[in-house]
Amino acid sequence: MTDWDRERAIDRVEEIVDTVASQTMPVPIREVWVFGDVALGLDPIERIDVYLTKDLLFHGDEGREADFVASHGIEGVGKTVRAEWADDNPERLRANTNGHAAPENCLAAHLLKSDEPIHLEVCNASFEDNVTQRLKGAMARENYEQILDPRGACLWVDDDTEGGQRSEEAFEKLRAGKYGFPALAGALEMLGVEEADAETAADAVAQFREQQQGASVRGDVV
Repeated sequence: MTDWDRERAIDRVEEIVDTVASQTMPVPIREVWVFGDVALGLDPIERIDVYLTKDLLFHGDEGREADFVASHGIEGVGKTVRAEWADDNPERLRANTNGHAAPENCLAAHLLKSDEPIHLEVCNASFEDNVTQRLKGAMARENYEQILDPRGACLWVDDDTEGGQRSEEAFEKLRAGKYGFPALAGALEMLGVEEADAETAADAVAQFREQQQGASVRGDVV
C-alpha cells in the first residue's frame, strides 16, 4: 500500500468535491463527506474515504434505455443513471452483476483512478443515518468490517444554487488537523457500543482496511 502525504490527500479530496459541484454526475448528489484517516489529521494517509449521498433519479429518460442495451448491453440507463451522463461518458458506464447500470460504479469510474488509495461510499441516506444503520447490522451479525467509520466531516451540499455550497471552514479544519475525533473504539462507544465490543470492532475494521488496495466502492440503499 502506498501512503499519500496529507496535503496531497486533501488536494485530491478537493478535486473530487469540485468535480461533483461542477460536472454532470451519473445521479444527483446531495452531499459529499470525508471520513476516516483524512478527517483524523493523520500524515501520511493510507486510504482516503469519501461518502456521497445520492438522490434517486427522478424525471429520467427511460426512452433511451433500449439504445444502451443495444450499444453496451447495459439496462437501466435513463432509470438508474442519467442518459445525458452516459451519452457524454460512455467509457465510464458500469453495470452490476445483473447487467443494470450501477450508480455507485459509474460514480467511481467518473471520480476515481483505479490505482488510487481511495474508497468511495455511495448511499441514498445521509452519512449520519447510514452510520447508524450499518452499525446496527454489523453488531447484530458480528460482521464488524462492515461498520462505517462515524468520524466524518461534510464538505459540500447541494443547496439548489449553482455549484452547491462548499464548506470552506471544513476544508480549513482538515488542512489544519483540527477535527478532534477520538479513536474508532471510542467513537463507537459514544454510539452505544459496549467497550469490549467496540475494541473488537475497531480491530476488525483496521484489519479489513489493511487488506484494501487501489480504488474501491460500495453502494448502499437504506
